[in-house]
Amino acid sequence: MTPGKPHETPSRLAEKGLLLFVALLVLVALGIFTATRIILALYMGMDSVPLSSWPRFLAVGWWFDVAALCYLLVPFLLYEAAFGNRWRPAGWQRWVRYGVFWFVTAALLFNALAELLFWIEFETRFNFIAVDYLVYTREVIGNIRESYPVMPLLLAVAALAALLTWALRGPLARAFGVRLARGARRHMLLAAVLLPLASGLFANVDHMYGHGNNYVEELSGNGLFTFAAAFRRNELDYERWYATIPQERADRILYDLGVERVPLSVVLKNRDKVPEAQEPTPDFLLRRPRHVILITVESLSAEYLGSYGSRQGLTPRLDELARHGVQFDRVLASGTRTVRGLEALSLGTPPVPGQAIVRRPSNEHLSTIGELLEHLGFATYFVYGGYGYFDNMNAYFAGNDYVTFDRTEFPKESVIFENVWGVADEVLFNNALTLLDKTEKNGKPFFMQIMTTSNHRPYTYPDGRIDIPSPGGREGAVKYTDYAIGQFIEQARNRPWFSDTLFVIIADHCASVSGKTELPVAKYHIPLILYGPKIVMPGHYSRLISQIDVPPTLFALLGVEGDDHFFGNPVHEQELMGERAFISNYQSLGYYKRDILTVLKPKRKIESFKIDPKTFESTPAPIDETLRDEAIAYYQTASSAFKQHKLKAPGY
Repeated sequence: MTPGKPHETPSRLAEKGLLLFVALLVLVALGIFTATRIILALYMGMDSVPLSSWPRFLAVGWWFDVAALCYLLVPFLLYEAAFGNRWRPAGWQRWVRYGVFWFVTAALLFNALAELLFWIEFETRFNFIAVDYLVYTREVIGNIRESYPVMPLLLAVAALAALLTWALRGPLARAFGVRLARGARRHMLLAAVLLPLASGLFANVDHMYGHGNNYVEELSGNGLFTFAAAFRRNELDYERWYATIPQERADRILYDLGVERVPLSVVLKNRDKVPEAQEPTPDFLLRRPRHVILITVESLSAEYLGSYGSRQGLTPRLDELARHGVQFDRVLASGTRTVRGLEALSLGTPPVPGQAIVRRPSNEHLSTIGELLEHLGFATYFVYGGYGYFDNMNAYFAGNDYVTFDRTEFPKESVIFENVWGVADEVLFNNALTLLDKTEKNGKPFFMQIMTTSNHRPYTYPDGRIDIPSPGGREGAVKYTDYAIGQFIEQARNRPWFSDTLFVIIADHCASVSGKTELPVAKYHIPLILYGPKIVMPGHYSRLISQIDVPPTLFALLGVEGDDHFFGNPVHEQELMGERAFISNYQSLGYYKRDILTVLKPKRKIESFKIDPKTFESTPAPIDETLRDEAIAYYQTASSAFKQHKLKAPGY
């Protein structure tokens, strides 16, 4: 017997054996979590994650790791509590526990691998995007299979887990087959209840934040913990979580800012012809278009375009269109995902907290561009290169009087190339041309929104189109998308409807929105180009505008009533109303005006940052009460308007 321990009974030794097994699981989990955190920090580099911040994110990170383990240990505790001493020494139990240890280790390693790949794509821990991706397993799994060597990675995970299990076989053997002391099973059941309760009480994902460096804050979290938090917070009630003001005051503020939100019965007064507006028109408008084609480009940051300063030479055709059209130099996307761009460009509303309206129930017959123009006699379309069930696109647009077309409806012979996310952009545009030709023969004006997919991982496209072989990474995908858009415009020149058509080219969001701050303004900068040789006069528009200003601008250019219904303003009214933009990341709601970014956050928190107009660097600043109230007025009213069905189109 070991000296100094003469009184340890078999039951006491059994409890130690059981604790040893728990300790081994905890140590392996903490080791994997910590290694993941360190690898991510090294991947970002010392400029983004300085060495001085390491103690902070390691310490806070271990706190969240333990909080996550409080949940992860529950199934093990329940399993151990389920078997009495009669069954514990059984031989099959030993192998089950070896298998459980290997499986848990493999699952933790797989999660670490998933976090690494997710971080490479989004530079953040698991969040709402990861939650959404669970719903669309076909696209996500297909994307992973086409982007990474899946089988070698899975085999490596399985082999590494087996190696760890083999290396710990001695301690594991001492932990197996032990007999439990009386009452131990009750203690395990009690722990299975108390551990998650304690974690929920003392650990909150909000504790990650407060450092000021967004990378450090994200590294402080635990991916499993942030995933669970994102799942719980998928929709946030504005009035419950955010700062508010009396609605009457909010309405007055918005009215003074040009958001009249007047009834739209006037837009239905003439279904047979498009009435001419009596309001002023932009200086760049030569004559009103009859048709509009809105091209929404996947993940196209302004920094990739030569006309916006890039020297990579990736967008010669878009640069040419910008030279002969109207280039908007300062446009900010409203969010970080396609659904946010679609929400802003169809509905013209600031981003509501939580899930985008495109994904929410009761989102049919809203006052979208398609709904309103369809009642004015337009043929309205939404054409998508992927599967329209993704992100609820088909249901949303069909419910708002768009005719929807996705890859399932393209003739098979037209699909010369496709990947998991969609057909090649040239296939998408060729099918859109066929549809437009048929529509033009009917004599109706048309509005078509086209959503591309090629500028998305796995970044594959047909060979021989550009000088970057497929898969060409982000740069190759951008250049191929540029090629496809240029080809589409050239083919459209031969159509009889071309001279009457305004082409609007804009991104849904940027390629990446991660930065040292939670809402890095520069990472929301997207291109916007209006092109129509006989419609608009070439030039630049340098005033700051938001993505939500596009819908009312299109109404003003078409000369139809109804632009006052949107929260955005026509671009030519910005001089009267003041430049401002909206940026968000599902929970943090930004209002950017006069080089001040006001951020509304859950728990009624408000932050303010001074933004350098040239470098876009941000520094904390005192809260401007006027800008604070304007931000609250916009976001509060937009959220309540959807909740109270006030965004519905006339007659619904």
